[in-house]
Amino acid sequence: MYLLIDTSQSTCHIWLVEGSRSFHYEWESNRDLARGLLLFLTEKLKSHQSSVKNLKGIGVLRGPGSFTGLRIGVSTVNTIAYFSGIPVVGTSGESWRKRAIKLLSSGIDEKVVLPDYGRPARITKPKK
Repeated sequence: MYLLIDTSQSTCHIWLVEGSRSFHYEWESNRDLARGLLLFLTEKLKSHQSSVKNLKGIGVLRGPGSFTGLRIGVSTVNTIAYFSGIPVVGTSGESWRKRAIKLLSSGIDEKVVLPDYGRPARITKPKK
């Protein structure tokens, strides 16, 4: 089973993909994404009698989108992938899910996905 995740907006989307079957779930995370993302993922995996250890790979939308949402989503999947030894890839664009599955199926593992904010991050510039 592959996990695909999009945290680029206030609604968090995940897909659990098993063979030709795809299950889509969404959660209006708003400002609770950091607090609730792992619980949301765990609950959806459990609803399929599965867990992180059963995943063959994780794909994440790397952006563009919400700065905070992307950081939380990408950080979460990077952490899960690292500590579980699961391949991870990040893609963008309208067909990002299809590309992620293709990359994961062909054995690609980026090890660490970096977000794409659509413009340079402005967190290091002093406020005026």
